[in-house]
Amino acid sequence: MAADTSQSVAKAAGSDGKDTVAARGRSRRTDSANSGNRGGLRRALATHWYAWAMVAPVVLVLGVIIGWPLVRGIYLSLTDANERNVARTIGVRHIDATYHFVGLDNYAAVLGDPVFLQRLAWTIAWTVLCVSITFTLGLALANMLNRDFRGRAAYRMALILPWAVPGFVSVFAWRFLFNRDSGILNKILDGGGISAIPWLDDPTWAKFSVVAVNVWLGIPFMMVALLGGLQSIPGELYEAAEMDGATAWQRFRHITLPGLRAVSMTVILLSTIWTFNMFPVIFLLTRGGPGDSTEILVTQAFREAFVASPRDFAGSATWGVLILALLMIFALVYRRSLRKQGEVW
Repeated sequence: MAADTSQSVAKAAGSDGKDTVAARGRSRRTDSANSGNRGGLRRALATHWYAWAMVAPVVLVLGVIIGWPLVRGIYLSLTDANERNVARTIGVRHIDATYHFVGLDNYAAVLGDPVFLQRLAWTIAWTVLCVSITFTLGLALANMLNRDFRGRAAYRMALILPWAVPGFVSVFAWRFLFNRDSGILNKILDGGGISAIPWLDDPTWAKFSVVAVNVWLGIPFMMVALLGGLQSIPGELYEAAEMDGATAWQRFRHITLPGLRAVSMTVILLSTIWTFNMFPVIFLLTRGGPGDSTEILVTQAFREAFVASPRDFAGSATWGVLILALLMIFALVYRRSLRKQGEVW
C-alpha cells in the first residue's frame, strides 16, 4: 500500500514537473516572440527612418485638419450646442459655454424627421443620376478619343477644359446661361419660337439643371481615367477578336468592359463619394431652391449651421456624422461586392 502511494506521489511530482517545464517553455517562446516583434519594429524604424520622417508631417497635418474636426463634430452631435449656449467673446466680455450632453437625442430627432428622408431620397437619386450619366458619357468619349484621327489632341484638350476651370466659375457661368430672362439658352429657344423655360425657378427643371451642370463638370475626370484604362488594354486582343469575326459590340463587351473593370470600379467609387457631397453645384446654382427642392444632405447640414436661427451646431454636426456613416456603409458594401467578384481592393 505504501509502495503504491509513493509511486502515485512520484507520478504526480513528475507530471507537475513536466507541466512546469512546458509552462516555462511557453513563456520563453512568448517572451521571445514579443522581443522579436519589438526587435522587428526597431529594425523597421532604423531601416526606414527616412520614410517615417517624410510621412510623419503629413500624418500630423491630416490629424489636425481631419482628425480633430471629426472628433469635435462627433462630440458636438452628442450635445445641444447652438449659437446661444456656446462659449463666445463679446467685446472684452467672455461668456462660458452652457450646452449639455444629450447623448443620442439629436440622432433620434434627425432620423425621425421626415425632412431627413426627403433629403436622403433626393441625394441618392441625384448621386445615381450624375454618376451613371457621367460614366456613360465619359466611356463613350474615351472610346472615341482612343482612336487615331486628325485633331485628336485638340479634342482632348477641349474636353478636359471644364476640369481646368475652377468649379465656382463654371457654376456661375451656367447660372448665367440658365437665367430665365437674359440667359443664352432661353434666348436661343425664343429665337425658335419656344417659350422660356424656368430652368432654376421650377423644382423639376431645377433638378434637371443641377444634374446637367454636375455631369458637365464630372465628365473630364471620368473620360481621362477611362482613357488611361483603355490605353492599357493590349491591342493584340482586339486584333485577334477581329480576325475571329467578332463584331464591334462583341469586342466592346468581351474585351473593353472586362479590361476597364478595375479602373471603372475605382472611378465609380470616387465619383459617388464626390457627388454625394457635392456642395458647390447645389449651393451656388440654386441655393437648394426653389424652396428646398434641390437640397441634399450636405446643404442641409450647412443650413443648420449657418442659415438657421439660432444656428444649430449640434444638429449640423449630427447631419455631418450621418453623412459620414452612410458613405462608410456604402464603401464597405461596395468593397465586399468587389471581393466577391474577385477584385482586390
